[in-house]
Amino acid sequence: MTKTAARPPAEAIAVHPVQAPPPAGGRGRRRLTDQVRAYGFLLGGLICFALFSWYPAVRAVVIAFQKYTPGSSPEWVGTANFTRVLHDPEFTAAWRNTLTFTLLALLIGFAIPFLLALVLNELRHAKAFFRVVVYLPVMIPPVVSALLWKWFYDPGAGLANEALRFLHLPTSNWSNGADTALISLVAVATWANMGGTVLIYLAALQSIPGELYEAAELDGASLLQRIRHVTIPQTRFVILMLMLLQIIATMQVFTEPFVITGGGPEDATVTVLYLIYKYAFLYNDFGGACALSVMLLVLLGAFSALYLRLTRSGEDDA
Repeated sequence: MTKTAARPPAEAIAVHPVQAPPPAGGRGRRRLTDQVRAYGFLLGGLICFALFSWYPAVRAVVIAFQKYTPGSSPEWVGTANFTRVLHDPEFTAAWRNTLTFTLLALLIGFAIPFLLALVLNELRHAKAFFRVVVYLPVMIPPVVSALLWKWFYDPGAGLANEALRFLHLPTSNWSNGADTALISLVAVATWANMGGTVLIYLAALQSIPGELYEAAELDGASLLQRIRHVTIPQTRFVILMLMLLQIIATMQVFTEPFVITGGGPEDATVTVLYLIYKYAFLYNDFGGACALSVMLLVLLGAFSALYLRLTRSGEDDA
């Protein structure tokens, strides 16, 4: 005969009551508390942005329509500041130099970081060392970097001309020549700012699946074909965003013309931001400076919106 297991007595069986869910009001209060705490953490950043970014921007727009000097009450003048700035002979030169600088920076300073990232991505040894070397110029203060390049470009005892003399090559005026000053500043800006761009490209390249390159190699794709059909499409979003950021940054170039050339020679390196500086701190014309700032703001805002719309429509079509 088989024996059945004895059942425990009924009083020994523990009964666990089913807990009722917390009331909906309690969940709502807890969610509200979490949101209040989160906004509390954001409050410091919002105050900093409001005081040091948003308020100055709104104030600049207001001053653009006023005759204003520090210590005196502002006087509303309508669009007179814009009219005066537009008729300034330096206005055309500043915009021409700024657009030329931006174009040269795209041709030179946009391709070099991408090529360096491709080279670093293929290295098998000393990757960390070369990353530090590439990023090192970014850690140098911009004014210090500009002063180093000013000495480097010195026509007399500068390192650039000394190297050319050593190689028995003709020397150059570099930043002191009207024809070579702007391209010299582009070289400075590219060297000083490309480190961060290289690291961003390198991170994007390392996120590309290796199987795509292996499939391309099996299909007989060359190195250039792999870059064209695998690397560039996989990093397209990063390339487009960095291009937009670089255009915005180069349109606001100031440190290099201010420190190295002072806007010269013959206004060859006067940029929009340098002209804004002159209006505000040399001419004591804050209304004109703010009017020119508003023009630059509107131009960059419109360009950014158009650029994002075109790139987004291109992605949708793809």
